[in-house]
Amino acid sequence: MNFDPIIYHLSLHSAGIIAGAFLIVVALVGLLKPDFAHVVQRFPRSRVAGIVLLTICLVWSFWLVATIQMGEFSGFRRPLLIALPIGYVLSLLFVDEFLAVRALGILCLLAAEPLLDAAFLRHETSRLLLTVFAYLLIIAGLFWVAVPYVLRDQINWSARSVFRWRCLHAIALVYGGVILGFTFARY
Repeated sequence: MNFDPIIYHLSLHSAGIIAGAFLIVVALVGLLKPDFAHVVQRFPRSRVAGIVLLTICLVWSFWLVATIQMGEFSGFRRPLLIALPIGYVLSLLFVDEFLAVRALGILCLLAAEPLLDAAFLRHETSRLLLTVFAYLLIIAGLFWVAVPYVLRDQINWSARSVFRWRCLHAIALVYGGVILGFTFARY
């Protein structure tokens, strides 16, 4: 049996550009528009954001299940491909509370895997910048799916003062800049 563990075929260079650019864009929005915090505070209960994010998660998960090598579990492919849209519809119907947060948590869990996959078996110590970011996504995703009000509390805490909001976004800007710097210098 031909087993290919790589799903995404994303290089460390490409993963570094994506992660670094993402962090920089999010940080710049937070730094340049501190009043954007009021928009972010409405996110946890946004039904539209929940539907959009959950739809992205459904498409991504469906693609993964349809294309991944499952080995001895390949008999589960068809039931999973049927269960995913059913779970999607049931979630839209019955998970009204913090749907956007739960969907964002699922998206974080899905996004962490390509980053870890790109850094797998690489010898550069700087690959750990992406690995740490991926594990932060995993931890956040697990909390946001299981205990979604945590994101609401995190947003309210960070938006309590403009100084705190800007400090957190400055940290994200520096981290994204360091990732991009190492991406172009090392990978």
